[in-house]
Amino acid sequence: MPLIMTPILICMIAVAYYVFVPEDLKKNYKKNYMQMFSLDTLPYLLSACFVYLLVKSQLAVINLLGKGTYTNYDRYMILIEGDTVAYFQNFASPILTYASASVYLVGFSFLLIFTFLLLIYTQQREVLQEYTIAFVTIYLIALPFYIYVPVRVTGFTLPNVTPLLYDMSPIILQGVTIVDPFLDNCFPSLHAALSVMAMLMIFRTDLTRFKIFSLATTIAIQFTILYLGIHWITDMIGGFILALVSYFIATRYRTSILRSPETIIATFEKRTELVDAVNSILLSKGLIK
Repeated sequence: MPLIMTPILICMIAVAYYVFVPEDLKKNYKKNYMQMFSLDTLPYLLSACFVYLLVKSQLAVINLLGKGTYTNYDRYMILIEGDTVAYFQNFASPILTYASASVYLVGFSFLLIFTFLLLIYTQQREVLQEYTIAFVTIYLIALPFYIYVPVRVTGFTLPNVTPLLYDMSPIILQGVTIVDPFLDNCFPSLHAALSVMAMLMIFRTDLTRFKIFSLATTIAIQFTILYLGIHWITDMIGGFILALVSYFIATRYRTSILRSPETIIATFEKRTELVDAVNSILLSKGLIK
């Protein structure tokens, strides 16, 4: 599935450049492109790789802990909201299903990737740092829930909800199970959390047209996760809360978080210097060789 989505995303990013990048910034495109491929962007790319490794390690962690699909908490979701989510499929149609699937698979990925690239290109350094911190924070908080509180998708749990997304194509089902083998990574919803977080970060910039686009896309994503038979309403609410928490952490403690690696390195260097000084004294007195 990533191979199919990649050319689509590249085309969308190319079109979005002309639509959402302000004209004055397009004039300095050489400088901005050099900024995108400079070493300054390396920490943010490494953060994305870290998140990818987190996602890929989930199955290994579950196997290590001896946990499986038998430990799920669907029954609690049913107690909380029953089959309320089924109302979102009352007006299901092939056109709406295909449009929703496009938003869920492509629109969501585009929002996250283009936001990242746009913040780099427009040199919104502080917002980029906050976006990266919030992105990693969301995954760090969500991963324990996916391991210890697995909740299956509504389409395979509720009898009156159809798994519209997974019924569309075996390729889609296979692609999703690569990162969610048991289809139980529901609470909290990452689609809800990441899209809302991205929208909040975009609203910290002066990119007016992209603000409107991000708002519309985020609203559409919230509808699709319920309509396609994937998430529970509780998952969406949990995603909203997670987005707000990560946004608060990133915007409030950005400076402290970015300073932490420097503090650790400085502490390590001081301790190394102290050890070297002690060893020099011991050597001079012949206590060690």
